[in-house]
Amino acid sequence: MTTVLTKAETAASTPGRTSAVEPSVPSADKRTTPVPAAVRRVTAVAGSAVWKSTAILAFLALWELGPTYLASPSTRVFLPPLHEVLLAWGKLFEAGTIQGHIAASLTRSVAGFGAALVAGVSLGLLIAWYGRLNSVLNPLLELFRNTAALALLPVFTLLLGIGEESKISIVAYAAFFPVLLNTIAGVKTVDPLLIRAARSLGLGSFRLFQKVILPSAVPTIFTGIRMAGTASILVLIAAEMVGAKAGLGYLIVNAQSSFLIPDMYAGILTVSLLGLAVNFLLVALERHFSRWRTAVGSAAS
Repeated sequence: MTTVLTKAETAASTPGRTSAVEPSVPSADKRTTPVPAAVRRVTAVAGSAVWKSTAILAFLALWELGPTYLASPSTRVFLPPLHEVLLAWGKLFEAGTIQGHIAASLTRSVAGFGAALVAGVSLGLLIAWYGRLNSVLNPLLELFRNTAALALLPVFTLLLGIGEESKISIVAYAAFFPVLLNTIAGVKTVDPLLIRAARSLGLGSFRLFQKVILPSAVPTIFTGIRMAGTASILVLIAAEMVGAKAGLGYLIVNAQSSFLIPDMYAGILTVSLLGLAVNFLLVALERHFSRWRTAVGSAAS
């Protein structure tokens, strides 16, 4: 009977020979240091931010280079490059001018927006909950919501004068209807099964509003609030262009009439940044008041 030896056994039985199968020892240059998870997250967030900012950066580059290299000298007078606008904004900031105009505009906008928010949400909940009230007020609301706020600016000016009352009132009027209509839509689109389940558990009208109606309607209501926030700023700027002595709208039209074109663009840029900041603030508030939806989705997954 012949014995078959494997290569390993042959190598082990032969003196002076080493085994053909040797454990591999990783060399120092092949060892990799694992990247920390925090570094990966920061890199991912930075890459996402750069990608999302591509269009804005391209627009700013075009604004800077276009008037200098693509436009004629006469056009550059009315469309200065970005650095000239930023220099003008810096001078306005050093003089304290821009801060005063921002404060005046924010005061009027917040006052009108706050009044529209309270009135719109309260009336929207009542109209959506009581069908008869909806049938009575709906034709009147349809009439006024299709009337542009700026078309009523002369009426507000004649009735309330050119002071703060007319500007706050026109802002409240413009912001009222987005909040009102989205509140009505949010309440009416609540799942009827949730309402029946809450009533079967013995919840009264107040607890039903608190625990079911309002949480379910919050996303739709905040959509209207964001629209109202944008409308309050835009309408206010237009109102400040007529019969005002302070505010971003006054700054823009006064710089235009005084042929201070960089100052005019500085005011426009401030309005854009202010609107963007308001939108970010409202989105953060929406996420705060809608945390229960995220919690329910996480629990379900």
